Amino acid sequence: MKRKDIQLISRHSNLSESGVKTALEKHIYFDNTAWKKFLQLLFITLGAGFSVAGVVFFFAYNWADLHKFAKLGFIQGLLIVMMAIVLFSKVSLSIKNILLTATAVLVGVLFAVFGQIYQTGANAYDWFLGWTAAITLWVIISKYAPMWLLYMILLNTTLVLYAEQVAFNWSDIFIFTLLFGLNLLALLVALGLDFYLKKIEVPNWFIYTVALAAVTFATIGLSIAIVDKKMSEAIILIVVSLATYAGGLFYGYQQRKIFYLSIIPFSVIILFAVFIIRLSGDAGSFFLITLFIVGSVTLLIRGLLSLQKMWKN
Repeated sequence: MKRKDIQLISRHSNLSESGVKTALEKHIYFDNTAWKKFLQLLFITLGAGFSVAGVVFFFAYNWADLHKFAKLGFIQGLLIVMMAIVLFSKVSLSIKNILLTATAVLVGVLFAVFGQIYQTGANAYDWFLGWTAAITLWVIISKYAPMWLLYMILLNTTLVLYAEQVAFNWSDIFIFTLLFGLNLLALLVALGLDFYLKKIEVPNWFIYTVALAAVTFATIGLSIAIVDKKMSEAIILIVVSLATYAGGLFYGYQQRKIFYLSIIPFSVIILFAVFIIRLSGDAGSFFLITLFIVGSVTLLIRGLLSLQKMWKN
């Protein structure tokens, strides 16, 4: 029950003022228990984050004065302690997940320190690839959205660095096609888990973040294809993007998700603007692009507001 529901009920019923107050306190306002839980999670998150940052800055400042045994031993000991807390302590599951996420970040620090001590000569993508592989099991068993987000960041970073340092023959369009496909697959998995497995709660912010990343990569890849006149090379990206955009608009309308109905048309607006730039690069085209963007964004916002008003009524 939302605040507007209670207002609507009170306006069209004989619900007393005390009844309205009771409904607001039960369904809308946070009680002491909720505030205590929120503050507990907030402080443990800040503490874990600052602790990891402190470890990183500690090594950065004292790197030359520390023996290699001390460098590796300190991080490994910290990892063992944090994992012991996660596995054997009786703290709440939320705190364990936060500590596990911080531990996953420390794994990356351990790989970086190891590479600096022994000068392995590995490329940067090797570091992120090893980091990603090392925390895969934790990501699967934790069922924790921040861990999933960290994992997606590592996967995208690994792919980009591999393309820059190893796969020199990959074109920009192919790279953004892979990035688009990776994030689209993650989005479909997240939506599937949220729909079919009720025991796994996938928060909307994670779904929206992955969806935004997928649309962004698709937009950049298609823009490159338009500017460089390589539409035939981007045929796979075009087909998959069209199918994804059509499915996203249908899903957004059916499920009343205004987010999808916002980012997809905005991506199309950007692509049309890029197409106009490619046709003509003089001052007149930039004026036309300005008018097109202002007009299309205005119409899009008006349409979304009308649609949202219709849904509410």
